[in-house]
Amino acid sequence: MNELIERLRAVVRGQNVLTSAHDVEPYVKDWRGIYEGTTPAVVRPATAEQVAAVVKLCSETGTGIVPQGGNTGMCMASVPRAGRGEIVLSLARMNRIREVDPLNNTMTVEAGVVLETIQSAAAEIERLFPLSLGGQGSCMIGGNISTNAGGVNVLRYGNTRDLVLGLEVVLPDGRIWDGLRGLRKDNTGYDLKQLFVGAEGTLGIITAAVLKLFPKPSASATAWLAVKNPETALELLALLRGHCGERINAFELISRNCLDLVLRHIPGTRDPLPGAHAWYVLTEIADSRSGDAVRQELERALEGAMEGGLVLDATIAESGAQAEALWRIRESIPEAARGEAGMLYRHDISVAVSAIPGFIREAGPILEQRFPGAELICFGHLGDGNLHYNAFIPGRARSDPAAREAHDVTDLIYDIVQRYGGSFSAEHGIGLAKVAELQRYKSDTELDLMRTIKRALDPRGLMNPGKVL
Repeated sequence: MNELIERLRAVVRGQNVLTSAHDVEPYVKDWRGIYEGTTPAVVRPATAEQVAAVVKLCSETGTGIVPQGGNTGMCMASVPRAGRGEIVLSLARMNRIREVDPLNNTMTVEAGVVLETIQSAAAEIERLFPLSLGGQGSCMIGGNISTNAGGVNVLRYGNTRDLVLGLEVVLPDGRIWDGLRGLRKDNTGYDLKQLFVGAEGTLGIITAAVLKLFPKPSASATAWLAVKNPETALELLALLRGHCGERINAFELISRNCLDLVLRHIPGTRDPLPGAHAWYVLTEIADSRSGDAVRQELERALEGAMEGGLVLDATIAESGAQAEALWRIRESIPEAARGEAGMLYRHDISVAVSAIPGFIREAGPILEQRFPGAELICFGHLGDGNLHYNAFIPGRARSDPAAREAHDVTDLIYDIVQRYGGSFSAEHGIGLAKVAELQRYKSDTELDLMRTIKRALDPRGLMNPGKVL
């Protein structure tokens, strides 16, 4: 291993190979603080050619490689396993925006560019890059693509997969595939880029991407609404679609427990409404029309919703700062959950949009009957069927390894999801955390096809070993 490290230093210069325990510590711990692996070295290349040279050396020596961006993932896909000798390959230095093409509505960026930087660069040319999620100030686009990140704007713009036109990828044998084409139409055989989107670095290392941009909306309106239950929230979504059409960017369902969690642990937050309600919706519409026109359209829709009993109380943001404060509540829920001492069992699930009320109505009593006193933390993207259906279980602490490794809560929820024809991973991926679930819920045919692709591209299993498959 010492010889390999010296050869890696020759590729990326010595200071960009980290080996001391202090230096590598941030790279081997997952964002949730649940898992900590080990690595002999963190390698920080600056170009695709350097990545390729590192991969070739690791292939020659049979060394596993764990690609890493901002290390903000929820399923431990970006951290090495303990005691396996896997190196961490950080893409953080590959942080250039290579090209912006306003006429083609595209931006070509390297894998280490922070998502928020891409959003800002798009805004500077009156364009929008719509991927938006809680970690956008630190997550990197390579990781977003590798996990097919979702976020709050999927309802209108789709997942990350829908926002990628081309990729540059270093393959497991060290070759560089240049697929950086900003084409909306390219019917020349297999769409290779889709192999790597959502593959979590197990088939190759994404080093750059061509992203799809959109016209920047000139106005938006954001509202926080109290609703009786998920059924009325779904009716409200249908009503808003009738009034606002495809201008709805986001439609988020939030339980009262989530709001209480944020108010306890996130300084500066406050309850948007004077009274407490069981369920809330946070919604946003955006358009190229003036701000007054957009707000008036939302107000008219909500007047009808309140008259029909779909909305119990409401507040519409009067300024950008107020809108940001409402969104801060929604985006702070995962951070607030970390402030609790108990073990939170997280479930990133999806079912058909129409099935969400039924799922919530069935799953809650079953969970509480099996685990008396369970506290549900339910929130998510109602508009696209993705819920974060999480639960604190009394008597279980995050510091207890047995609690962390228990699958009884998760199996119970995922079995219900399966009955509804849903998915146990809607936007967070598989990583290390959900390998067992993939084996349990995927069909033999699906698993065989996935293994066939993995063997074809990475026959030695050196790309992010142990993740997904």
